[in-house]
Amino acid sequence: MKHKVTEVKLKNGGRGLFIHVPDATVMTMEINFRAGEYLVTKKKWETPHLMEHILLGANELIPRARQFQAEFEKNGAYNNASTDAYDIIYEAECADFEWDRIVELLLTAITKPLFLDEEFASEFSNVREELESRSNNHFRHLSLALRQASGFYCALDQERLKLMDNVTVDDVKKHYKKTHTTSNMRFVIAGKLTQARQQQLKQMLNDMELDKGKRLDLPDEKPVKLTKPLYIPNKSVKNLYFYINTFMNRRLTEPESDALQLINSMLTETLYSRILGTARERGLVYGMSSGLGETKLSSNWWFGAQVTPKNAELLFAIIVEQLMQLFEGAISQDDIVAAQQYALGRYQRSGQTVGGVASGYSNRYFFDEQVEDYYQVPERIKAISREQIVDITNAMFKDGVWGIGILGSPGNELVDKLHAQISSLWS
Repeated sequence: MKHKVTEVKLKNGGRGLFIHVPDATVMTMEINFRAGEYLVTKKKWETPHLMEHILLGANELIPRARQFQAEFEKNGAYNNASTDAYDIIYEAECADFEWDRIVELLLTAITKPLFLDEEFASEFSNVREELESRSNNHFRHLSLALRQASGFYCALDQERLKLMDNVTVDDVKKHYKKTHTTSNMRFVIAGKLTQARQQQLKQMLNDMELDKGKRLDLPDEKPVKLTKPLYIPNKSVKNLYFYINTFMNRRLTEPESDALQLINSMLTETLYSRILGTARERGLVYGMSSGLGETKLSSNWWFGAQVTPKNAELLFAIIVEQLMQLFEGAISQDDIVAAQQYALGRYQRSGQTVGGVASGYSNRYFFDEQVEDYYQVPERIKAISREQIVDITNAMFKDGVWGIGILGSPGNELVDKLHAQISSLWS
């Protein structure tokens, strides 16, 4: 989808991107504040999440949450919010004909929340229901436990259910005051943003009635090596859930990130990939995932799946074999070209909607304020070389910071075997 990106620096300290999509019939908005759990004590862990739940509710313009939602959604518009360890993001999407009304409603909700006691009580119960349902997700449970064990800001859903009783409405109000400032705000707005609309949006954002504050820094987290496998026994789970993490003690460069994304696709993202495809061909596993992550001081590559205990060692043998081949440069140019074609096609699909285009910029921009050159992505993909792939694959295992987590009922003996089997990748 053709578009033009303009970075905007507001007088009040806020910053963001306007993405002009000439043919758009909708407008999408994402507004970010550094306001996640890393900014509160462990005792008050659930404060940001509870705040996010009640902020898009009663405000000085519309004094009841249901009334606000009815007004917001009456022409089919959508809004939501999400919280993680670092950020809170408010999002909205609407038809082009009502963009100004929806922007005004969203900004009013962000700047003039009432934080009513009765709505806090209702959402407190809703958050409890949310955490109870999430706690039944074995992949999520294992992922959070492994992240926590690796030294990052994290709490399990089971812990959060106990901690949330410590949070009061006053805690929410204090956290809001601390984090919801204009200098701490970043935004990405995409749609038919003519010059006149951009000027109007700038004025609306500049006029937000929030303290100026400052952009809050990300925490200085350093991953730690797990000296033994993280094992979460669960007798009700017959399959074995696992995650493997490896860390590099620095951020990826752009060419390194491109190369690692490409090899990640080659290993697990298709039914003909080197790990998943081989395992499927041998009837060992139904599905498998892998992905990349970055924090302020490190980069992460992970692999995860659920597999029956009898097939686990065979699957791990394939993982080790394929990664060892990459360490040694055993990758053909035909493999690289095929992966590049897959990546180019995925890139084309990702930009078919206004929301897809916006998401292509927002994750990176909210993280480190870098503006991706969307139109250069095809050339970056085509420029990835065999040498880059081999170098970054080795680099991700060089620092020796890693861990494995397993959830299920395989028993300690198999868990220890799998840990020993995979450990050869870092030796």
